Amino acid sequence: MTRPRIAFLDVDGTILDHGRDVQDSTVEAIRAARAAGHRVYLSTGRSASDIHPDVAAIGFDGAITNGGALATSGDETVVSQVMPEDAVRRLIDWFDGRGIPFFLQSDDALFASPRVQEMVARMIREWQSAHADDAPKTAPQAPRRFFDVADADLTRIAKAVFVSDDTESVSHAQTDLGDRFHVVPGSMPLPGGSNGEIAMTGTTKGAAIESMLAHLGASADDAIGIGDSWNDVEMFEVCGVGIAMGNAPAELQALADEVTTSVSDHGVANAFRRHGLI
Repeated sequence: MTRPRIAFLDVDGTILDHGRDVQDSTVEAIRAARAAGHRVYLSTGRSASDIHPDVAAIGFDGAITNGGALATSGDETVVSQVMPEDAVRRLIDWFDGRGIPFFLQSDDALFASPRVQEMVARMIREWQSAHADDAPKTAPQAPRRFFDVADADLTRIAKAVFVSDDTESVSHAQTDLGDRFHVVPGSMPLPGGSNGEIAMTGTTKGAAIESMLAHLGASADDAIGIGDSWNDVEMFEVCGVGIAMGNAPAELQALADEVTTSVSDHGVANAFRRHGLI
């Protein structure tokens, strides 16, 4: 066996294909790697409460969730961060002022503005219509359950996500909010418009991975990060090997150390095999 490695895996577009399908090869690779003595962690922008059950059932050594705001290893909490309440209120005011649907993520729930559920459902219907010839399993999945944003405890929010008909909304958010927030394009497969993810500056998957490696007494050289989204950039930067999925945007692939095959073509298994985890 090669030296024990620590793999950090994004969920959507890396383990989970378009919100629904998990390749058998991915499940087998993760379980085989762990059985061989390697550690495998989730590293996702999703809330811990919104991990797809098929993904959770694979089995992991821990998880980085909410884009780096929470990191757990076994039963231990390594990182736990929330946004200051005044920062959350600033985001809400910005979304409302621009008429942009949004939802807020805590570690245990998703809280949606009045328009977001309707808008996400409409965008998914449009995506399905545009891909009518695709296999049924390639349809994106809406979040399982939203609570009303009015009921959110604003002292427990870790991240915000927005969806918009405006293709420039991410750029507007970066301009208006970049003094305090980390804003990146989101990964929802929308047929038009744009979506984005917002965290506090410094809250990234990469920062959480650095904390996790220190907690484990491990080196960055031991770490492999695999992902396909813009919130994976910092993960690529801090891991000894950053691997972009074949389905990632070309601009993101260029920032990784290497590129594996796509999520539907055994991308995780091929990366694990290449680096001796299986």
